[in-house]
Amino acid sequence: MLELIIAAIKSRSLVTFDYEPGERLIEPHAVGRSKDGNLLLRAFQVSGASASGEHVNWKLFRLDRMGHANDSGEFFDGPRPEYNPDDSAMKGGIIACL
Repeated sequence: MLELIIAAIKSRSLVTFDYEPGERLIEPHAVGRSKDGNLLLRAFQVSGASASGEHVNWKLFRLDRMGHANDSGEFFDGPRPEYNPDDSAMKGGIIACL
């Protein structure tokens, strides 16, 4: 899973995956570790399910809770203007980012 996410960040590929409550389509921007060592993904969700009701927005996902991830075959232009490469959620370090 981590390798797919890193490759998608580098190629600017959209990714689909299952994450409670359902499938999501995202633009991956950064992957890193929380202060507790959990692998995290900062992404902009462009469509799909949402437990918060915000189907299009910035999201933070834990990789250990993701299922069935795939490269969608679609691409995005680059970082969104609101993207912060110094993500405060990734206190354990950033592994890959745009």
